[in-house]
Amino acid sequence: MIVFDLRCSAGHRFEGWFNSADDFAAQKKHKILECPTCGSAKVDRTPSAARLNFGAQAPAKAAPKAPEKTPEMEGKDPFAIAQMLYSKMLDELLTKTEDVGTKFPEKAREIFYERAPAKPIRGQATDKEHDELLAEGIPVARFPIPPKDKLN
Repeated sequence: MIVFDLRCSAGHRFEGWFNSADDFAAQKKHKILECPTCGSAKVDRTPSAARLNFGAQAPAKAAPKAPEKTPEMEGKDPFAIAQMLYSKMLDELLTKTEDVGTKFPEKAREIFYERAPAKPIRGQATDKEHDELLAEGIPVARFPIPPKDKLN
């Protein structure tokens, strides 16, 4: 199996899995290959990083690390610990991302299509806007953030 990075004439990027380079060429020639976003049959390969396998064993995967217990966790029930971890994660999200508000769909597209520098952003999107971003292949995730007056 071979994986190619592809782009349609409208600029949508996606990935295609083929049995061989000849399989890709045949699908392209017979216009079987289409962009999953817009349906365009004008699809070309884009440069991608090479993966070389010289027979070495894959590195062993480290077991997921359990969160370190802190002194404030001692004697607390699991729900209180989960709330504490959520609070820390939320704090990281709020301090390490830029809030672009309702312009989130527009800014996410600019970053994804490399019309703006890559940076971590957050903001609001309607259900429809969220679904449209996902349909375009733009990786977004929903994360409920309490209103500012409810934050510590």
